[in-house]
Amino acid sequence: MLSIAVKSNKKLEIAQISKPKLKERSVIVKVHISGLCGSDLPRIFNDGAHFYPIVLGHEFSGEVVEVGSAVSSIKVGDRIACAPLVPCGECEQCQQGRYSLCRSYSFIGSRAQGGNAEYVEVPEKCCFMLDSSVSSVQGAFFEPLTVSLHPILIAGGVEGKDVVIVGVGTIGLLAVQAVKAMGAATVSAVDISEDKLAKAKSLGADYTFNSLDEDITEQMTSVRFAGKQQLILETAGSPASVKQCLNVASARATIALIGTLHHDITLSHQEFGQILRKELHLFGSWMNYSAPYPGKEWEVARDLFSNNLIDTESLLDGVYEPEKFIERVESLDGRSPDGKVLLKWS
Repeated sequence: MLSIAVKSNKKLEIAQISKPKLKERSVIVKVHISGLCGSDLPRIFNDGAHFYPIVLGHEFSGEVVEVGSAVSSIKVGDRIACAPLVPCGECEQCQQGRYSLCRSYSFIGSRAQGGNAEYVEVPEKCCFMLDSSVSSVQGAFFEPLTVSLHPILIAGGVEGKDVVIVGVGTIGLLAVQAVKAMGAATVSAVDISEDKLAKAKSLGADYTFNSLDEDITEQMTSVRFAGKQQLILETAGSPASVKQCLNVASARATIALIGTLHHDITLSHQEFGQILRKELHLFGSWMNYSAPYPGKEWEVARDLFSNNLIDTESLLDGVYEPEKFIERVESLDGRSPDGKVLLKWS
């Protein structure tokens, strides 16, 4: 079968590889759409892959074409989105249903060959059924959408809350739409890009703020929010954006740290003091799973898509055939695209 393999650092190519072998408790999926994740960029450009050659791709949808002898919940012809985490199921965290915290997990498209190929082997439990109303492109957005839903559920939901999303890339723009649909009192978007802020506004943000403005804190305190409870979602993953969260947080706000930092962060004593003086609640959010596996996050995502509450068309960089996909990824040279880059197998 054809695949797009990362042969070595910064080297992608279309490669013929063996079709995956079916296992007793797995299925073979014919991939329709596979997305490029921000976490894939260091695997391609910064020697970040676990091994070479590797077929990346953990945000994908497709059709089941073979099922293992012990598979009971999936049949040939079913359309699925992949929940790429493969937890061990035996450790203490797994036993408590905290699969995102499993220490012995595998991961499709990172630690195992992924969806940037015509076919991929997927364990039965990692197959998340798609409704007929959900397109293959939307199916490839399930995984990133659930990344934004995981901290929302940890925080007890968003109903009646003032939600501030710091960083409105793909995850942030999905979060804007999700919290709006889930009953947030107000939705605010913070970013350094006016284009991204305009998109956030078009997708439902009530307020937008440019974090390069020196008076952003004053701007935000002058807005008449609902005034009940503030939830801040940090999705940008930069030291500056984390500090921005502390600056704009109201008293006793909850801050969910979602974005992955690739540079050290240093807090001044004044910045640290805000955590104390405002009595802020900070927590980390890692991946997107809960019990029963893959978790309520995925059920909520299916409901949002089935009810046409998530716009993915506005989030696309483009949908590319294999050769054009490689050209587009290589042109990024490690930078994040402004929209989601999708691979389509014809």
